Amino acid sequence: MKAKAKKPKKIRMKTKKTFAKRVKVTGSGELRRHHNYVSHFAANKSHKQKKHLGKPTLVHKTDVKRDSQLLQG
Repeated sequence: MKAKAKKPKKIRMKTKKTFAKRVKVTGSGELRRHHNYVSHFAANKSHKQKKHLGKPTLVHKTDVKRDSQLLQG
């Protein structure tokens, strides 16, 4: 009998841990991130600006495909 040829093992990308710590996947599969420019030079920013920067936001739709590849692990 002929021995079956083994399929080559599929190599998968590792999760980029630094990126995974900065984003979370929502229940609907969207990526949630925090804003930049929150703490540095905070005295120069208005209260409204600091309040809005403190809330998380979704990753823009043009970046989702590239960013989700970093979480593939």
